[in-house]
Amino acid sequence: MHYQRRQFLILGAGAALLPSFTRIARPADVIFPGATWEKAAPADVGWSIDKLEMARQFFQSLPPASMVVVHRGRVIVEWGDPAKRIKVSSVRKSLLSALYGRYVRNGSISLDNTLEQLSIDDDPPLTQQEKRTTLRALLQARSGVYHSFVGGTPGMLATMPARGSHPSGTFWYYNNWDFNALGTIFEQQTHKRIVDAFRDEIAVPIGMQDFQLEDMYYDRSTESVHPTYAFRLSVRDMARFGYLFLRNGNWKDRQIVPQDWVRESTRSYSDVGDFYAFQGDVAGDLHRGYGYLWWVNQFALPMESFSAAGALGKYIVVIPEKETVVAFANHTEYPDSDKQRAMSDAELRSLPNVSFSQMGKLLNFFIEAQSG
Repeated sequence: MHYQRRQFLILGAGAALLPSFTRIARPADVIFPGATWEKAAPADVGWSIDKLEMARQFFQSLPPASMVVVHRGRVIVEWGDPAKRIKVSSVRKSLLSALYGRYVRNGSISLDNTLEQLSIDDDPPLTQQEKRTTLRALLQARSGVYHSFVGGTPGMLATMPARGSHPSGTFWYYNNWDFNALGTIFEQQTHKRIVDAFRDEIAVPIGMQDFQLEDMYYDRSTESVHPTYAFRLSVRDMARFGYLFLRNGNWKDRQIVPQDWVRESTRSYSDVGDFYAFQGDVAGDLHRGYGYLWWVNQFALPMESFSAAGALGKYIVVIPEKETVVAFANHTEYPDSDKQRAMSDAELRSLPNVSFSQMGKLLNFFIEAQSG
């Protein structure tokens, strides 16, 4: 499948020395959590109890999971275990995208640099064509580098194009090589471990309740020199991250992620077609897309959204028009590469999953609940 380039705009930490942040004024009615989330009775803020009960019953029909729904800064729904730290799989990519923003905006990292300029290679080596790809193309999953990679699902491997089949920037493919190499490049260019940067620049400033340094680790294998950077998060901390992006990167009086980076990274650069197609998708302008490690409009909702998503059903969904963030985590973790090698494709595909389609159904219940 060939995905044409397409653009549209989604409107929208424990360290002694923390990085400086831009201080900006905020409206008095914008609420942020303190040490814990403030809760609101759904009926008091106009949510339909009947619709929420339908959502709860559907939630209970899914594999064991935890979920938090935040509306205008208050928790409306808290199901499962909100403090349980779970491997979030590919949600990690959106976390890394957020970290890139500060360094791109202050000039430390240029999105126009090529892999050759950054001295990025692999084993077996990259070709000259592959080395000409840019950092921007990696963020968009349009690198054209179809090298073996660490991690990934059977579906990702089955659809990987042949090496050299597409020049950089011309073809979208959900590519773990791109995502893993971005981790290597970030650490090379900033001289910081991803986990330290995430703690100091995001987790601590927004008050994540459960994050610990050991919740980020590397998964390495012989397929590539670039490891995955795996994270475990609780759904209430996933909701904080989503709420940071709902508020355009601002947290209270500090600009944690540059506002223009939030908008640039959650804008679509590729129409991903039926990569995650499902029955009942909406027609019109809400094309499913991909930004800088963020999904755009993936759930057949009646308004725009952007989201982070991970294998087996890990989701952070931001719905700006409704001022709502939904964090969901299936308790089943996708196995690391060493365990994957010991499992057949059939065993991997049989793991309990919460699909985009099922998540879309759940999200629509919440939207209908807000509509009375």
